Amino acid sequence: MVRLLICFSLVASTAMFAIAEPARLLMVSQSVGYRHSSVNREKMPLSPAERAITELGISSGLFRVDCTQDVATDFTKEKLQHYDLVLFYTTGDLPIAQEDLDYFFNDWLKQKGHGFIGTHSAADTFHNYKPYWDMIGGTFNGHPWGAGSTVTISVHDQDHPASKPWGEEVTLKDEIYRFKNWQPEKVRVLMSLNMAKTELKEPYHVPVLWVKEYGDGKVMHMSLGHREDVWTNETYLASLLGGMKWMLGQEPGDATPNPELSAAQELKAKADTEAAKK
Repeated sequence: MVRLLICFSLVASTAMFAIAEPARLLMVSQSVGYRHSSVNREKMPLSPAERAITELGISSGLFRVDCTQDVATDFTKEKLQHYDLVLFYTTGDLPIAQEDLDYFFNDWLKQKGHGFIGTHSAADTFHNYKPYWDMIGGTFNGHPWGAGSTVTISVHDQDHPASKPWGEEVTLKDEIYRFKNWQPEKVRVLMSLNMAKTELKEPYHVPVLWVKEYGDGKVMHMSLGHREDVWTNETYLASLLGGMKWMLGQEPGDATPNPELSAAQELKAKADTEAAKK
């Protein structure tokens, strides 16, 4: 009986250790186009965004982070085997070998438990490479709302772990992107710019946070994150953490595409813009 109890204790301890073992995240913050101050390392070993994600991994216990600004060396088929999540805060056409890109899109990201998080300018990456913007959901098409703009953002899904921390809506300062190659039929929009409550009004839908399934893997894009102070915003970090938990299967979240919401938001933006002219 004593031996049986000892064995059971060892098995239970091993199981607990397996559950508690953190995921591995590769954060890519390389800039081939515009370099944001949030990913500028200057004389520091890590940039503000890299420090924020690294500290989030430590404080949550959910994941460990490797940060790179050298994708030619670190974003390869061999090295991707060590990761569960990939996060991009990038710009331009990154110098990733074609065979490694193909593996990432066609194999790695489609595996259960794997996920891709795009933050801010991740949509300003691989502009003309369809497999990339097809994966992420859209392509950067300018930012009428600059970094000093005060904007109000509506939360459409208050149950998804990525959007739940924001409540019903949030007002903050940040640069907001608009998109081309937008695919509402493939994504679930969780948050959008509230045109009625934002000073600059444009007659089109501006999604801010969305998620989608990609094979058995998962994708999330959060367009906030231009300003350095956004990376110290606890709600922003809780939002990213919630998305990671969803990707890793630790929290449920609906990724059913909701193109009807995008269509309704498009009509609302046009109405809000027309009303402001009167």
